[in-house]
Amino acid sequence: MYKNILVPISFDEDCNADGAIAVAKALAEDDAKITLIHVMEHIPAYAITYMPGEYLTESRKAIVQDLDRRAAAVPNGEGVVIEGHSGRSIVDYAEKNKVDCVVIASHRPGMQDYFLGSTAAQVVRHAPCAVHVLR
Repeated sequence: MYKNILVPISFDEDCNADGAIAVAKALAEDDAKITLIHVMEHIPAYAITYMPGEYLTESRKAIVQDLDRRAAAVPNGEGVVIEGHSGRSIVDYAEKNKVDCVVIASHRPGMQDYFLGSTAAQVVRHAPCAVHVLR
């Protein structure tokens, strides 16, 4: 069982965030901390000029609200939004916060990432702790 679990949340349609949260709850000790994290990737400058001015602010606000709602249903749950590259940022967060388990849902792979999604694959390869992957 684990005391400090990190659950990366993707808002893609084919990711099983609720399943990952359920697995994290099952793996958690009674007093475990479960952190739901979403990484907002940087939008290239050439693309951001075509988006409405408030796009990033409104997107972040909606994501924070959703994570807070989900975290409220988890004992000792917390929602965190960070910025960066998804795989690397999740690994860095796990290292800095002494996470002992990451529970991550993997999307249905394409040919380029047949066995795991690219973010899940990077977390599996580089995380400093146990990683449980849901398919």
